[in-house]
Amino acid sequence: MITIKDISKWYGHFKVLDGCSTHVDKGEVVVICGPSGSGKSTLIQTVNGLEPIQRGEIIVNNTVVNGYNTNLAKLRAHVGMVFQHFELFPHLTILRNLVLPQVKVLRRTREEATEKANILLERVGLLAHSHKHPGQLSGGQQQRVAIIRALCMDPVAMLFDEPTSALDPEMIKEVLDVMVELANEGMTMMVVTHEMGFAHKVAHRVVFMDEGRIMEDTPKDEFFANPKTDRAKDFLDKILSHC
Repeated sequence: MITIKDISKWYGHFKVLDGCSTHVDKGEVVVICGPSGSGKSTLIQTVNGLEPIQRGEIIVNNTVVNGYNTNLAKLRAHVGMVFQHFELFPHLTILRNLVLPQVKVLRRTREEATEKANILLERVGLLAHSHKHPGQLSGGQQQRVAIIRALCMDPVAMLFDEPTSALDPEMIKEVLDVMVELANEGMTMMVVTHEMGFAHKVAHRVVFMDEGRIMEDTPKDEFFANPKTDRAKDFLDKILSHC
């Protein structure tokens, strides 16, 4: 579903990604972790072209993301992206936030888009809040709406860029529960996160990054039981000591 081949990216003279290669099969959940500044968020944002690359190739569902003639808007319509900050339109109601992209991008009728939105809102327990504006919801509720907005577009894969890092601790579980449900249903997912409990529960593989490079790309159980690099061992020791 997703293939990343030897990609590199520079910000000026600074090389933020250095020869990164990995893949995500259909229905697979891959967690990307590593210290701050390791390139995790940049990597995941290259997958749908939000961050351009200077070298290498990215293929998503048989589309070359960095191809010269690639329609990125069309690609992004089918690759859901959930950010650290919810990126909802504050002046629109929750329902309008969900209906608008379906009408504008997928050309659904307003009635079809509303039905889709209401079904998904009910699924995550937020149907009663559809008339509210984002500022009237908690952070956890807003992030669940952001996930539903992506699902309304019938994505072939979902990308999550630290979706719980801006949330209060008591709100994290309600967001992770939705993500776990998606994973159990077979959604293809790439997730940048420090939530190692989530990674241990649903990930198939863990990609560990440091200084713009992929240091480890291993099955979940192998990563947690026997990380190969000292850097990964040190990272896990620090993260797991607070779990």
